[in-house]
Amino acid sequence: MTWLQVAGYLIWLVVMLLSFPREFWPKFRHEKDYQHLVLATVVILFMLWGLRAGIADGLQVHFLALTVLALSHGWQIAALIGSASTVLMAALGFVAWPDIGLYVLTGVMFPAMFSFAVFLLSYRFLTRHLFVYIFVAAFLNGALTMAVHLLLTSGWMYWSGEYSWAYIVDNYLSLLPLLLFPEALLNGMATTLLVVYKPEWVRTFADRDYLDPFNHKK
Repeated sequence: MTWLQVAGYLIWLVVMLLSFPREFWPKFRHEKDYQHLVLATVVILFMLWGLRAGIADGLQVHFLALTVLALSHGWQIAALIGSASTVLMAALGFVAWPDIGLYVLTGVMFPAMFSFAVFLLSYRFLTRHLFVYIFVAAFLNGALTMAVHLLLTSGWMYWSGEYSWAYIVDNYLSLLPLLLFPEALLNGMATTLLVVYKPEWVRTFADRDYLDPFNHKK
């Protein structure tokens, strides 16, 4: 393992240890419905992330769905679920074991943190309205999170010495404009469906904030 891979493992494990939500394990242990939700999400992410495309090893692209995950669970649990999906991918040969730490940092943890930060900013500074939640906190947020993910992965590939920056720009970052709208649409539609049919699954959504006309922040 290189020093970069070792550093990736250490940062991933330290952040997960320090940020592990205390309420997760008791809830997961005692609530069967929550167990099914979490495990199903792990499998869905594994299948979604397994549909990758790219011309070079390490420079593949795929949908993330991290924004809807962060909105539903918060970034800590989103990172935990994403980490479980990544370990499953490694077990089945989609990700090399030495790369797991960096893969989680650039593809799960840091994008999930960013996505949740965008939600917090929209909640703090914008009008609390359903359409703001869907189009800013979910739709636009999904596109921005995809951009952050690709930039972080590009930095990893460049600093590891795998490819030159010109090669990364021409063969990886050039795909960014093609990915922004589909990623935004995926997160926007998924969030809309959850808010309509399963609002209890969306941790960041509350009727009193987004549906009560007398409680909107101006």
